[in-house]
Amino acid sequence: MLDVPHEVVEHVSWLIYARRCEPNSRRRRLGCFRQALLVLVHLRKNETLAQVAAGFGVSTATAGRYVTETVDILAERAPTPHEALREPPEGFVILDGTSIATDRIAADEPYYSMKHRRHGMNVQVVAAPDGTPRWFPRALPGRTHDLTAARAPGVIQAGLSRRLLVLADRAYQGAGATVRTPYYHHHELPEHYQRYHRDHARLRAPGERAFARLTQGRLLRKARCSTNRIGRTVAAVHVIEIAWRSG
Repeated sequence: MLDVPHEVVEHVSWLIYARRCEPNSRRRRLGCFRQALLVLVHLRKNETLAQVAAGFGVSTATAGRYVTETVDILAERAPTPHEALREPPEGFVILDGTSIATDRIAADEPYYSMKHRRHGMNVQVVAAPDGTPRWFPRALPGRTHDLTAARAPGVIQAGLSRRLLVLADRAYQGAGATVRTPYYHHHELPEHYQRYHRDHARLRAPGERAFARLTQGRLLRKARCSTNRIGRTVAAVHVIEIAWRSG
């Protein structure tokens, strides 16, 4: 059973319909609603392309084309950095990173994360103070350090240019003047430093929810797709989450 509201399936199907109305759009075997359903089953349940193809009566290659097309349609509607980093009423955002596990590939060294002890992709998130994801920059190979992964797509620079307060963990120390991280050896520091640590941890804790929401879709617990497609898949899942949240 698919745990996605009917309204979300309809929303995705209308986006597919809009794409099919474009000039030179080829005919498909499945209707827009069933294509949306196929893709959501793949993303939410992490069923293989062969499994969803059999369930919907199409070939594996056709199922793959449907998934690629729909993920691209959704990813195009992901929030831009400008939208994501618009200053929230609370005055700060949360920056965090995680590793999405992947199968081992031939050129595996850049994808092996020493921190997580597995192959994967480094995914960063900018979240609102309540933990709502606002922006997922492009995914990078798992060996990439969190600070480098945040700098590469311009997350740090965007925060600096907007003078936006960013709360992050120790991995981001040295990121810039607007990025606040915990101190090292805080137990040996004066009381006001320890109080800062407690407040910092309390404010940053909801950021963990951003990845919890992302990985509700089983596909992103261990991705089967190409490493080149993970960033767009994350963006697509984010758009689905936005549609789900907005009702």
